[in-house]
Amino acid sequence: MINVNQITDKDFKKFSELIYEQTGIFMKPEKKELLNARLGKRLRITGLDSFKKYYDYILSPEQKEKEFVHFLDSVSTNFTSFFREISHFEFLTKTVLPELALKYGGRRDAFVWSAASSSGEEPFTLAMICQEFARTNSNFPFRILATDISTRVLAAAAKGVYALSQTTKAPPDMLQMYFQKGTGKSAGKVRIKDEVKRHVTFQRFNLMNDFPWHEEMDVIFCRNVMIYFDRPTQERLIQKFYNCLVKGGYLFIGHSESISGIKHSFAQAEATTYQKL
Repeated sequence: MINVNQITDKDFKKFSELIYEQTGIFMKPEKKELLNARLGKRLRITGLDSFKKYYDYILSPEQKEKEFVHFLDSVSTNFTSFFREISHFEFLTKTVLPELALKYGGRRDAFVWSAASSSGEEPFTLAMICQEFARTNSNFPFRILATDISTRVLAAAAKGVYALSQTTKAPPDMLQMYFQKGTGKSAGKVRIKDEVKRHVTFQRFNLMNDFPWHEEMDVIFCRNVMIYFDRPTQERLIQKFYNCLVKGGYLFIGHSESISGIKHSFAQAEATTYQKL
């Protein structure tokens, strides 16, 4: 087994600068041990015995599209659950979706973006909410784009299989309608039904890149991500979200986040919910 030394302050600084440059995530000094543990696993997998060698390795031309992706997977934080921060979904159901149904009248899809989709719980929750609305509001087409920087969580999301324990916040009727319970070897697991999955498209995307979307979006969920960014990065990202929303569109951020003190053009609609007027 490869013996890996502790990451030095010099190496931590180099990795921190690289992570910030590539993802916008600001690694505070107290995250040194966390980075040491996460990258240490990649060193053992690649057979390298020092963080300096690993740094040079991920930046080599032949690894830029291979190990570098695993590196980004290692440093990104992915925690989520179905129906997390339920007040957002209540506002979506009572206010946003009726507005979109009235606005489009079925002439075009309602376009929703889950900008940090992690392992899929958020975009699938959005799909279920929209599907429920469509059941009682005919002619309401919708589609959901789900993106994340981590290929690892996107692969898990595409499968749509979860532990039953992850669905504790799902309303019982929606759990019965949109999840398929596993039996036998799959007991204790659930699978998202195809009628939900068909509305969601998963794609790897780095929020620090220029947005390639040519069609304006109606709703953007980017929750519990900006807490890892410094103010300048947050301000740039908020402006990019504003630019790609349709007039009247909504941005939802996490309950632990705030854009107060950031220069922006949004109007606040609800707590941690903003509208482009």
